[in-house]
Amino acid sequence: MTGAQRQARAVRMGPRSLAALALVSAVGVVGFTWPFLAPPTSQLSTHAQDAPWLFAGLLVLLVAVVAAAISESGLGPKAVAMLGVLAATGAALRPIGAGTAGIEPMFFLMVLSGRVLGPGFGFVLGSVTMFASALLTGGVGPWLPFQMLAMGWFAMGAGLLPGPDRLRGRTELVMLAGYGFLAAFAYGTVMNMAGWPFMSALASNVAFDPQAAVPANLARFLAYCLATSLGWDLGRAVVTVVLTLTLGPAVLRALRRATRRAAFETPVTFDTSPTVRRPT
Repeated sequence: MTGAQRQARAVRMGPRSLAALALVSAVGVVGFTWPFLAPPTSQLSTHAQDAPWLFAGLLVLLVAVVAAAISESGLGPKAVAMLGVLAATGAALRPIGAGTAGIEPMFFLMVLSGRVLGPGFGFVLGSVTMFASALLTGGVGPWLPFQMLAMGWFAMGAGLLPGPDRLRGRTELVMLAGYGFLAAFAYGTVMNMAGWPFMSALASNVAFDPQAAVPANLARFLAYCLATSLGWDLGRAVVTVVLTLTLGPAVLRALRRATRRAAFETPVTFDTSPTVRRPT
């Protein structure tokens, strides 16, 4: 593919899928940040231990709706096959480091796949990969819907980066590595938001306190991130950068070659040549 050629997309998102994605993203933002949005006197704060479960159940339904809407926009058989292969690969990569010190190689694959196959495919891939890996590792719990949404955002963001048709070579790799570094920290931060309210305020002085004001809870949350996840987030970011810079060129070429051969945007045609009649 030359820089002048338009890169094919496995999914072309229509107005319905865009609206569904915007809705689930808005609800997801509220689901992640509600401890900073709800005042201490609100009913939501009085049910602080129940609220994460409520948002988790809601996000399951909404992520399913978005996946269905994107699929309706044109997730054909070839794209489904590509989705299955990449999701299975990502799910198999996740247990390699088991999250130890942030060694999670699946993140670099999500970045490169989202870049090549586009934001719509990236969102579905991120969500499905996280779901499949949770089944594989036994990591099913109220945090899973938040992980699915966050990973969907992670892969979708790579598909929204500039220059998908023109940018190639070292410049593209540096951009993807920089995105992977920042997005790895962002993923860890939003997942901290999802798990933080489950902690009892009596258990630690960095736990969420539903009776405290927003500035106090923000200080608690920052302390929580520094104390519990900074090392893992840094490890995840560094591993993503290293794998992107070293394996990125080969993986990008393979993904783009597979995309060209799949010809996602080529309409299916049928042979209408007349049949040969047998002599009677």
